[in-house]
Amino acid sequence: QVQLVESGGGLVQAGGSLRLSCAASGRTFSGYFMGWFRQAPGKDREFVAAISWSDGSAYYKDSVKGRFTISRDNAKNTVYLQMNSLKPEDTAVYYCAARTYRASVKEYEYPYWGQGTQVTVSS
Repeated sequence: QVQLVESGGGLVQAGGSLRLSCAASGRTFSGYFMGWFRQAPGKDREFVAAISWSDGSAYYKDSVKGRFTISRDNAKNTVYLQMNSLKPEDTAVYYCAARTYRASVKEYEYPYWGQGTQVTVSS
């Protein structure tokens, strides 16, 4: 059974940085795509970034390009989301998700999810 555990959330001032981690376990993840999604209060969950576990190809939501970087450490089975130049509108619960075959921006195409970690950016 795939298990995903996020960590690294917290409270930060606008312009600051945070690094989220997603520790994956339960199987070999070669061939998997790992995604980060977020859900702000009163809003739908939205795609943020995704990465191929095999070759590191990365995909980003337009509004985070140049500020966020997704990466993975195959030896540690961990995916990271480095978030720089944070804005109050980045405030949300951030979720790690996993799927096979190809990257996707659609949350319903990811069968495996973590419990989420809160990111709060103060102005």
